Amino acid sequence: MIGVYGGTFNPVHYGHLRTALEVKELFGLQRLHLIPCRLPAHRGQPEADAEIRMQMLAAAVADTPGFYADRRELERDGPSYMVDTLAQLRRELSSATPLLLFIGADAFAGLERWHQWQRLFEFVHLVVMTRPGFQRGPLPPFLQQRVVDDSLLLSTAAAGRVLFQPVTALAISATEIRRLIAAGRSPQFLLPDRVIALIRQHQLYQATTDQ
Repeated sequence: MIGVYGGTFNPVHYGHLRTALEVKELFGLQRLHLIPCRLPAHRGQPEADAEIRMQMLAAAVADTPGFYADRRELERDGPSYMVDTLAQLRRELSSATPLLLFIGADAFAGLERWHQWQRLFEFVHLVVMTRPGFQRGPLPPFLQQRVVDDSLLLSTAAAGRVLFQPVTALAISATEIRRLIAAGRSPQFLLPDRVIALIRQHQLYQATTDQ
C-alpha cells in the first residue's frame, strides 16, 4: 500500500511527522508521499515560498525510510487540487495497488467543498485521522456507504473506502510556531533542528501572520 499526506507544511513540525510515522507503521505502507501544497485552493497563500517549504520538508524526512518528499504540486500551475495530484499518482501505480489519502478530521469536515471531491474515491481510500474524543456525526449516503471499520479491508481494493483511524495527538500548531518565531522566541523541540536552520537561513516568519 502507498500513502499520501498533503499539506502546506508551513513549516513542517513534529505533529506532522509523528502522525506520518504512525500511519506508515499502522498500515504497513511501502511508501508515504508527503506533498507540499503550492497554491492552496481553500486558504490563503502561505507566507513561506513553496520551494522553501519543500526544502524544509525534504530536510525533515531525509533520514526516515519510506518517507518521500514529493514536489509534484510545485510543478503544476494553478490551484493545487488534490484530485489532480491523486489522478497523476494513480497513473504511475498499478491499477491494483491500494492508495491511501490521509487527512485530519477538520479537513474531512470540509471535504464536500473540495474540488471534484467525489472523484477522490476513484483513486484512493480515504483515511481520516482522528484525535481522542472525536465523535463521528451523520455522513451523507455517498460517504456512509464507503465506511469500513477494519483497516485490513483497505488492502483488498485499490480505492473507494473510508476509514476513521485514531492517532496520537500532539498539540503542535504551525500557526503557533510562526507566532513564536515572530515574537523572537525559540521553536526548538517543536520541529526538527534542520528545519529551524532553514527558517533562520531564509529569515522566515519574522512578522506575525494568521495564515
